[in-house]
Amino acid sequence: MAEPLKIKVTIAGRVYPINVKNENEEEGMRKAAKHINDLVTKFEKNYAVSDKQDVLAMCALQFASLIEINAINKDQDMTEVTEKINKLGALIDTHLEK
Repeated sequence: MAEPLKIKVTIAGRVYPINVKNENEEEGMRKAAKHINDLVTKFEKNYAVSDKQDVLAMCALQFASLIEINAINKDQDMTEVTEKINKLGALIDTHLEK
């Protein structure tokens, strides 16, 4: 197994050393750090927030809520798909019985 890659990412002005498994994970970490930094900048411009911890908490809430909203939407989509498949199955069964 390959040695983990050691990278450093900067989030809200602080440098964090991170071990990643491969180049894809490295790219994902760097993109995530960029998204966080962009959101930090946006929150600092648009809100009167003086504490970085508050800004980072707002970022965490933003990202966590996106995950939860996507999970809820996925569940709703699956329910709708299941209902449509069941209706189609019933239509096919009705048609085959004739």
